[in-house]
Amino acid sequence: MSQRIKQFIFCCFLALSFFSVAAGAEGIKITSVELERADNDWLLNATFKIELSPGLEDAVQKGVVLYFQTEFDVTRSRWYWFDEKPALAQRQTRLSYQPLTQQYRIASEGFTFSARTISEALQAVGTIGGWRVIDNNQIDPSKPYIAGLRMTLDLSKLPKPFQINALNNRDWNVSSDWLHFPFLPNGPNLIKR
Repeated sequence: MSQRIKQFIFCCFLALSFFSVAAGAEGIKITSVELERADNDWLLNATFKIELSPGLEDAVQKGVVLYFQTEFDVTRSRWYWFDEKPALAQRQTRLSYQPLTQQYRIASEGFTFSARTISEALQAVGTIGGWRVIDNNQIDPSKPYIAGLRMTLDLSKLPKPFQINALNNRDWNVSSDWLHFPFLPNGPNLIKR
């Protein structure tokens, strides 16, 4: 192979690696998860790292309200039938911008918070503490389960023109992958992943 072809191939690989890192920068990533037993309930504490594309940040600045959906479920596989899903919990967090006060508002399950910057607001959206996800009556303490967690941007709550744009634009499809981990109800009182 000539030297020019080798240089061209090297430049192509370099450009592809740069674009893959830039494309993977936005999204939602789960950084920590804790399940903690409190009396007869299991409480979830989780942290997500949320990075929005410039288009989404601009839309929030212009008054578009974003809704983030957090889902948690517990499943037990069965060889003779579909998997059992004894517990399923969902919560919605609302992110909006108030131009008069120049602050971001975060609202979730009666909790409201104000932030001055988009990074503070996204950190507040991505922090979940003391969320009751499992009642001990829902599960059998002698059986092992698999717990799952994810967060997505709920596109169905966007205004209709933005929903159409979201279908055509990958930057608007923001979600984390499902994180699955083993859950033993009779195990330790604190489970970290």
